[in-house]
Amino acid sequence: MSHRNKWPVRFSLLGVLIVFLVAHLGAPVEASPGDDRTLMLQQASLEECLQLALENNRRRPASRYAVVMAEARHRQALAGYWPQISVRGGYQRMDEDPNFIFPANSFTLPMGGTIPITIPGVGTVPTNAITIPPQDIKLMDKESWRASMEATWLLYDGGMRKGYREQAEGLVDMMKQESRRTDLEIIDSVKRYYYGAVLAIQLHQVGKDTLARMEATLNLTETLYKEGGGTVKKTDWLDNKVMVESLRSMVALLEKNELMAQAALANSMGLPWHAGVKPAEREMPFTPLVGRLDDMVGAAYRFNPDWSRVEAALRAAEGAVRTARSGYHPKLAATGELFRWWNDYDAGMATERNKKGWTVGVGVEIPIFSGFLTKNRISETRARVAKLKEEQILLKEGLGVQLRDVFLSLSAAG
Repeated sequence: MSHRNKWPVRFSLLGVLIVFLVAHLGAPVEASPGDDRTLMLQQASLEECLQLALENNRRRPASRYAVVMAEARHRQALAGYWPQISVRGGYQRMDEDPNFIFPANSFTLPMGGTIPITIPGVGTVPTNAITIPPQDIKLMDKESWRASMEATWLLYDGGMRKGYREQAEGLVDMMKQESRRTDLEIIDSVKRYYYGAVLAIQLHQVGKDTLARMEATLNLTETLYKEGGGTVKKTDWLDNKVMVESLRSMVALLEKNELMAQAALANSMGLPWHAGVKPAEREMPFTPLVGRLDDMVGAAYRFNPDWSRVEAALRAAEGAVRTARSGYHPKLAATGELFRWWNDYDAGMATERNKKGWTVGVGVEIPIFSGFLTKNRISETRARVAKLKEEQILLKEGLGVQLRDVFLSLSAAG
């Protein structure tokens, strides 16, 4: 067989192979009615998709809980401005009753005076020297109950509480901007997947239309080949056949892409993995770009969540500097206690006067030397502020470059 005669055979074998692959691999798998993997398609508009995404996407409540955590930390910082009051109670039992030994003592009456002392078996005799033997005095019973209420109010701290408050407020603002960024990302993702699904539907339709036309051409070629008196050769028909079957596999791939685009849209909306959403629109709208690049960059500095987040981080870092500086200042606090003590003994220390009462005081703590700890804390926080300022400059330039790229891309697309 000559080299020229081998080509029809090769095209025939290639066409049979493509038909076999398309028939067994390219055709979509039909799921049984009870199969949970079946895509549950539902038609929705863009507004409905956005509303469902904001209600169901799990990233949104996660970012909101971060805001709740930051607000709780801010309230913790504000707690330092209030007096701290606590109630304590306890029971104590000792192995023996506590006592006090009053030592023996003797003394002589001055000026030669005497006093009568009765001595058993002897009688009463005058003497000017008195001797007191050791005295074992019980102080209280070995079992005691005690309850007290203590209060401490920090009056002056050198700016420590204000610094903690500024840090907490900055963290709250940062988390709010992060939550806002999450919402914007969800909206952007839904819009991208929505119009990506619209494009996938259009491409699939174009593929089906093209396949229908090519099948009509194939049928015409086959008719001319079989009944046209040799005007169309078998190789022409086989070439057409290979092209049609290749296009059929492409259409199957486009169908798969359409279903996956609808599944991705459903996933971005927070729906189950086996769900799918079919866009209600069939065309992608075109909105002409209106505006100046300088105005867009200025708006980005006002509304961009990343920019607002960096500004909040700067405020928090400056609060950390204030807190570190408070290490040089004294601390002044007022203290008070109201107590009650229960003991079965009524003498010694367990008198009625000692069993209840209150105390009020003022305490001062003055730092003298801490091994340069405060100085290095201030250096660290100042370096963090400087680092954030440099990052803010980088972000400023980066936002401008990104907006310029988007602006030029939209202009070119328009």
